[in-house]
Amino acid sequence: MNLFTSIFSAFGLSASAGLNAYIPLLTVALLARFTDLIELSSPWDTLEDWWVIGTLSVLLLIEFFADKIPAVNHINDIIQTFVRPTAGAIAFAASAGVIADSQPAFSLILGLLVAGGVHAAKSLAIRPAVTATTGGVGNVPISILEDIISTVLSILAIVIPILFAAIAIVITAWFVWWLWRRASRTEARQRM
Repeated sequence: MNLFTSIFSAFGLSASAGLNAYIPLLTVALLARFTDLIELSSPWDTLEDWWVIGTLSVLLLIEFFADKIPAVNHINDIIQTFVRPTAGAIAFAASAGVIADSQPAFSLILGLLVAGGVHAAKSLAIRPAVTATTGGVGNVPISILEDIISTVLSILAIVIPILFAAIAIVITAWFVWWLWRRASRTEARQRM
């Protein structure tokens, strides 16, 4: 990925980690392992190892179910207060490319702040409001919605920047063609 796409991917992945720590990390790991959409440099290429993918899968399952059980979800949110920003920092640094290579501490801090901000908004504002207004009944649907948003955001964070780059290339090619055609018409009229 180039600088432009990797920056947008990094922000999207770290924001996604604020909702669910393991979905963006697993998405990056799987896409890096099985596609050319992401190429991880060292030390982040460790995410592609099978034992890391397996561990992330198990942790994702634990967090998925822990977040759906009343009372356990509050304990889970307390634990995730440390995990989600860390996962966001890792996701940001792994996907930020040039920034992470030249300024790894800066990319880790950005990821930490983005994921931490999303997690803080979720755990300090959204979840308490849902718990208070629904008596806790709304926590499970909200948790499922958060997982869906995290998954979609993780995938889009990687695919959309590439799609935008492809669209930019097509638009640029069309514009060059249009200018060339316009110049050719003008030249043809002048010869007449």
